[in-house]
Amino acid sequence: MKFLPLLLFSILLVSHNYSKATTWDEPWQDEIIKNSEYFILGNVIKNDYQKGTTIEIIKNIVGYRLPDQILISDFYLLHLCSYSDGHGPEFQFDEGEQYYFFLKVNEDGHYCISTPSSGFAYFDKEENIVYATYRHSYHQALVDPDIYEKTMTTLFHYYHNESYETQYITDLASEFLNKAPAGFEAFETDVFFGQHVAMEMLYHLKLGGFYEQLTYFLKDTSNQHNQISAARALRAYNTEECKDLLIDAIANPDYDDFVKVICIWTLSEFNPVDKKAEIEALVEDASDLDNGFGGNIMDPRVCTHFPTVKSALKQLLASLEE
Repeated sequence: MKFLPLLLFSILLVSHNYSKATTWDEPWQDEIIKNSEYFILGNVIKNDYQKGTTIEIIKNIVGYRLPDQILISDFYLLHLCSYSDGHGPEFQFDEGEQYYFFLKVNEDGHYCISTPSSGFAYFDKEENIVYATYRHSYHQALVDPDIYEKTMTTLFHYYHNESYETQYITDLASEFLNKAPAGFEAFETDVFFGQHVAMEMLYHLKLGGFYEQLTYFLKDTSNQHNQISAARALRAYNTEECKDLLIDAIANPDYDDFVKVICIWTLSEFNPVDKKAEIEALVEDASDLDNGFGGNIMDPRVCTHFPTVKSALKQLLASLEE
């Protein structure tokens, strides 16, 4: 089990013909799953960049059984920021390769993925690993297919208000979050992967029971990815202690702006009216520098919106006035 570095997927996209100024705002994984209707594993039979991708169904994992072959011909969460004539959104799948897909039926009776760069995960058959997204397509990990299917099936059921089991997830979290926060060295990547998946699953399912462990990961300034996942997973703890922890993180000059915005978003879930004065005090000195996922400027996801720390704080304060 290995972690896939942040920029690899961006490089894969740019290596195709996406440097033509067609760009979009990439959705987060929870939105992708919420809006999907099927979760399947398929083999690409034919790919046409413009017309779509024909796949053979290998496994119907969640949702009604689909025909043996289907056509993916559109996108269900594609919000374009710019468009270049003759170089619109394309289907970039390799024939003969296998992918997991989150699908939705379109008005033509065919199927959609969320965007050209999300709503699917490449399955490397030779290495027996999945290029998995738990947070956002900018942030991916290499995952064992059994773990991937179990966790994504759980998320599908959760986001569709269906019954689901949590024991597997809490066992995973107990196994990995009781270890020291891992980094990116070769000897650490197996643990880092497990910790990433565990914390992101705690975020999605809003599962408690790991507050003490998450505080250690939030304070791990050597690894931004650990901090992001921990800040997201803390949304299960609407307590004075957690609110203060998040406010301290937002004020901490050693924390990255991206991490601070995630902390603000988590804090906003608590409707922290009682902390309004402390939040107001943070605004004046808050960073107003452009913030986001980084990556290559030729990446078509380049217009994915992410606020500055100052604007995120102002938005939080505005919500407290409502």
